[in-house]
Amino acid sequence: MYVVQEEECISCLACEGECQSGAIEMKNDVAYINQELCEDCGDCVEVCPTGAIIEK
Repeated sequence: MYVVQEEECISCLACEGECQSGAIEMKNDVAYINQELCEDCGDCVEVCPTGAIIEK
């Protein structure tokens, strides 16, 4: 399971563009990962420039 560390997210939308399952959306200017849609592929982690997405 991947989660976004809100304090690290810069709202660049890189992760949203990379997510093939459509699990990432913006909420209050922070990326949010919908766990029901997430396929745990980790592609979002690779493109996040600040390392805001971590495996939990």
